Amino acid sequence: QVQLQESGPVLVKPSHTLSLTCTVSGGSITTSYYYWSWNRHPPGQGLEWMGAIAYEGSNYYSPSLKSRTSISRDTSKNQFSLQLSSVTPEDTAVYYCARKLSGSYYWGQGTQVTVSS
Repeated sequence: QVQLQESGPVLVKPSHTLSLTCTVSGGSITTSYYYWSWNRHPPGQGLEWMGAIAYEGSNYYSPSLKSRTSISRDTSKNQFSLQLSSVTPEDTAVYYCARKLSGSYYWGQGTQVTVSS
């Protein structure tokens, strides 16, 4: 079945941009009607939806993160990526990519990202 794998640096300096890539195998990110999302789980807090890119390329963002968040995709590589700018230690979290169609979800294993100097 479909597999999602997050990749990127585990340590990011404050004020820098956090960049992660989700590599999808076993399915195409352009297949109708899936939405491909980025989510995070800060320590001691609940899971937070950050944003998504739809199968046709439309973007959706959490209002609280919209100003700092950009989600893009590379259909030739079957990948979609997250960029979170101007990071602070509050952005330290386990970051997950996921596929959603209605009530059906598939998740990557998550990757720990720490924001620290």
